[in-house]
Amino acid sequence: MATPFLIADIGGTNARFGLADPQADVPLLEGSVHEFAVAQFPSLADAARHYLAQVDARARHGVFAVAGRVDGDEARITNHPWVISRSRTRDMLGFEHVQLINDFAAQAMAITLLRAGDVVPVGGVGWSPAPLDQPRTYAVLGPGPGLGVGGLLVRDGRCYPLETEGGHVSFPPGTPEEIRILEILSAQFGRVSNERLVCGPGLVNIHRALCEIAGVDPGLLQPRDVTARAAQGDPLGMRAVDVFCAVFGAIAGDLVLTLGAWDGVFLTGGLVPKMLDFLRHSGFRQRFEYKGRFSPTMARVPSLAVLHPHAGLLGGAAYAADLQRRGVIA
Repeated sequence: MATPFLIADIGGTNARFGLADPQADVPLLEGSVHEFAVAQFPSLADAARHYLAQVDARARHGVFAVAGRVDGDEARITNHPWVISRSRTRDMLGFEHVQLINDFAAQAMAITLLRAGDVVPVGGVGWSPAPLDQPRTYAVLGPGPGLGVGGLLVRDGRCYPLETEGGHVSFPPGTPEEIRILEILSAQFGRVSNERLVCGPGLVNIHRALCEIAGVDPGLLQPRDVTARAAQGDPLGMRAVDVFCAVFGAIAGDLVLTLGAWDGVFLTGGLVPKMLDFLRHSGFRQRFEYKGRFSPTMARVPSLAVLHPHAGLLGGAAYAADLQRRGVIA
């Protein structure tokens, strides 16, 4: 095997690293994945050097996916101690090439390597992987600490990941209850984006708004507290999860319409595996399909929960393979 690529998936709290062989059928090398708290290291380069020493490996190229907007040479992540410069990181590591990409560009690229066992349908429409010589348009979104949104265009054997900040689109309520929730959140935040509802803190926002409507004080809760209450049969906890799933479905359907992603939408992010049972037994799919004259079309679009444990790294490895396939990196 040639010298591997170093792949990283960097969030607000943790950084995951792995090695990739771009020429392999499955480029992310099995057993290479390690995770570290970003607070342990002063910079991405320091964390990367620590990882390479730990696995006793060398690399000449890196693809680093970051949970934030990549602006030219630099990426900044909310609530993150690192300011990541592509050129400075490359020089500190002694690499020939470093690529910074948005984390949902990586999630989008992962679609090209996902297999049927890596996803679970939410709704009755199945999916099977397609070769790269077939044109496809996919959407991808996922709630975690925030709401990531992206897409993937496959044309003439090339993959074009779409880097967006679609989680910050304004929230469009679809029911009288959601209008009331919007009013409550608007009084707190001013403008209310989709991310204010569909992410971990968003689930808490929904629950708190429902409690205000009911005239009760929920106290200070974490997302896991809301889902735990729902699992125990607490009415407000159950209703918060139901609203979360319904809004998530409506937003996912809107994204399909916006991108023309008739080939499927992939649901990823840290909350999806944890809430899979809720999603599959909720109004997610109903609101996903409920798009007026386009409802029959939407009924044929797959909505798929991604269960691969390292989809971000898998997508980074796919990105590395694409760079090598196009001759950008030898």
